[in-house]
This record gives sequence, structure tokens and C-alpha cells, in this order.
Amino acid sequence: MNRSSGSGSAALLRDHPRGAGMPPAAGAMVMATGIVSIAFQTAGYSIVSLIALGVGVTAWVLLAADFVRRLLTARSRVEADAHTPAALTGVAATAVLGTRLALADLRPAAIALLVLATLLWPLLLVAVLRNRGRRMPGSVFLICVATQSLAVLAAALAASLQAGWLADAGLAVFGVGIVLYAEALLRFDVRQVRTGHGDHWVSTGALAISAVAASRLASTGHWTGGAAATLDNLTLALTAAALAGYAVLLLAEVRWPRPGADVRRWATVFPLGMTAQAALTAPSPVLHPVGHALLWVAALAWLATAAMSVVLLRGALDSP
Repeated sequence: MNRSSGSGSAALLRDHPRGAGMPPAAGAMVMATGIVSIAFQTAGYSIVSLIALGVGVTAWVLLAADFVRRLLTARSRVEADAHTPAALTGVAATAVLGTRLALADLRPAAIALLVLATLLWPLLLVAVLRNRGRRMPGSVFLICVATQSLAVLAAALAASLQAGWLADAGLAVFGVGIVLYAEALLRFDVRQVRTGHGDHWVSTGALAISAVAASRLASTGHWTGGAAATLDNLTLALTAAALAGYAVLLLAEVRWPRPGADVRRWATVFPLGMTAQAALTAPSPVLHPVGHALLWVAALAWLATAAMSVVLLRGALDSP
């Protein structure tokens, strides 16, 4: 696995030649857009949320079409990419987008995306786990993020469909996600906090999506009494951990600036948006204003990263 940040997007583009399609990490753009849409919906900005949803759906369709094309014309490349943690962005992007569709009461589409993400998850997760190493970049936390994204979508649909069995399944997946976070933490190269070029933020994003998963599960109403209280307590603990990680990584960005353009910055936007969502849906109302403030940080980061991506794409298309 790639252990260092290397030369940023130049290295990524060089390693992913023309005709090979989009690199698997491109799914982080859909993840980031999807969670920003969800957070804006939670905060009450419906029109902005719908705009982001439209962008996310369009990007997902383009990436899905590109994946099918590569599967038919460059199968060996697809198989090689499937062994990298970045491949799990496909699962997370699909599930996050499905969650937003579930919140919009587009249940058939959300169910279809849950089925697709659930089918992809074990195949990609096993491939990634078999090839994991030591001192890995922040993308290793995608083993947790992809898993918890399924728990979030399952909980959202369980509440909408009043399906207790789906809530139970979501809780089981949530537990697996917590175990996978511990596994990723053991293998994460902490030096990435100083040298990472974007995906090191997934370490915090994994905590935030775990908090959102616990919050969604609690809101299904499937559990009451002590079980519901435990989920609320888990939500608060995970949200606090995510906010602490957010603060540490933000200070690290100030201490060790890394101004270069890099496509991996989409893996920064996702944790920013997910942490905002975790604070917005936390059981304690004290955290809700924090969530609103962090949402605008995530929105500004999304705009900056989108502009940067356009520049990078133009450069890639113009290069010989």
C-alpha cells in the first residue's frame, strides 16, 4: 500500500494512466457532496441541500458508468484497484447518497442503493483486509467509514419503513464498524497528521460517521429504556471524540501547512461535513450551534475543493 502522501495529485494521475478511468478515490467527492447535502437538510436549508443532492447524484451516475466501462475494458485494473482502501469509497458514496434519498422519501431508490452497497461491501472489505499493512495512510479508516455508512442507511430506512429487523441489522453492522475502527487505528501511520495531504482526515470522519450511525439507530424508536440511553451515550462519546480529532487535525494543518492542490482533499471535506452532521444530530442541544458553524466550514471547503478539482482536471486533460 502507499505509505506516504508522495507528490500529491501528480502522482495519482501518473499512476492512473489515460484510458484507465477515474481513480477509486474519486468516490470521496460523492461522499463529501452527499453528507453536505444531508447536513444542509438537517440544518433547514432545503434548497441548498437539493442542489447538492443533484450534484451528488450526477457525480455518482458518472462514476458508476465509468466503473462499468472499466469493468468491461480494463478488468485487471479494476481488480488491482479493488485491493486498495480507496475502493471502499464506492460503498460509502453509494450508502451516503442512499441515506439522502431516504430522507427525501425516495424509498425505492434508497433501497436499491442499500442493496448495491451491501453487495459490494463484503467483496471489497475482504480484498482490502487481505492486503492491509503497517503505517498506512488515512484511507485505511475507510474500512470503518464504508461499514458505518451501511448502518446509517439501514437505520434511516428502518425508521422510514418501520422495519425492526433492518434496525437490528444496522446495529450489528455498527458494532462491526467500531471493531474495524480499532483495526484501522492500529495500522494508521500517525506521521500522516503532519505529512498527509487530505485523507488523514478520514480518521476523524470515521468517528463522526460512527456517531451519526448511533444517532440514527437511536432515532428509529426500535429500542427504549436502557438500550436507547446507551445509544445516546455512544453518540455523545463518539461525537466528542470526533470533535477532538477535528481540533487536533485543524491545529496540525496550521502547524504544518500543505497548500498544494490534491484530489485527496475530498477526503478532508467528507469528515468536515460528517462532523457537522454528528454535532447537528447529537442528543445534547448544546452541540447543535457547533454543528451549524462546522457546516459552513464544510461548505466553504467543498467549494474550494471543487474549484481545485476543476484546475487539476484541466491540467490532466492538457498534459501529453
